[in-house]
Amino acid sequence: MSDRGIVRSVFADRSKLGAATREIASNVHQAAQGTSDIAVHIEGVSHAANDNGAAAQVLGAAGELSRQAATLRRDVDDFLATARAA
Repeated sequence: MSDRGIVRSVFADRSKLGAATREIASNVHQAAQGTSDIAVHIEGVSHAANDNGAAAQVLGAAGELSRQAATLRRDVDDFLATARAA
């Protein structure tokens, strides 16, 4: 393969990698939005749980899920920042 062929191949591969990275970043962003939606629903469940006898257990589980959602959101944000910087 000639030098030009190698250069063209590298540029083509780089372009494909950039497209794949953008696709991944888009999918992760959608997942992050879903995580935010889940956190909102968990908050609603948490408020509803206060109205029944099992409130302590449900509230504890909802709180844990909310913390996990927040951690996931931070991880996704960090990933997106890294992907965009690449």
